[in-house]
Amino acid sequence: MPLTPLGKIVRLQIQRTALKFGEKPNRVYDPAGLLSVAELTLTPQGAVARLPESGTLLDIHNATHPQTRNNDGTNTLSVGFTAHYAAMRAEFGDHLFDGCAGENILIETTGRVTMEMLTEGLVIQSGDQRVRLKIFCHAPPCRPFSGYVMHGTEATVKESLQFLDGGMRGFYGTLDRVSPLTIAVGDAVLLPQT
Repeated sequence: MPLTPLGKIVRLQIQRTALKFGEKPNRVYDPAGLLSVAELTLTPQGAVARLPESGTLLDIHNATHPQTRNNDGTNTLSVGFTAHYAAMRAEFGDHLFDGCAGENILIETTGRVTMEMLTEGLVIQSGDQRVRLKIFCHAPPCRPFSGYVMHGTEATVKESLQFLDGGMRGFYGTLDRVSPLTIAVGDAVLLPQT
């Protein structure tokens, strides 16, 4: 299958804790639980970060995490795109830093990425190895994240939810192999073509 360059990885991260707090309907979003790392090990169960002191830390969406937020395997891994963040900042303000939506892999792109573009998934080239991510669906926006996004603007929750829908907030997927692979910031991301 032919591959087209899409971009390079500019940020890798895990969610150490939940990012939504409080009781409905007053839940709030706080990205403080994110941990940016230089390398991330992808497994069929989810993302694992190696810590400098030689330990590991599971992403909260990893199926083996004690308080997993994994939804039956549909949100095992997540990817986002810098062009989407540029669009969000243009709409809602500079408080939206790259990665604040909590995706595991942030890819530098020049244009919007749609679900239609991801029907064959994504391929990450890490050294001499390649790994394919199957993409299941776009990450649906939630009210707490929408509130975080529109902070300080006159946008309504409905307007921010609509803007963030359709993949603007990223996409969910899983590893398309059994063996783990460690990827790094700077690795190339390719788009399979049918």
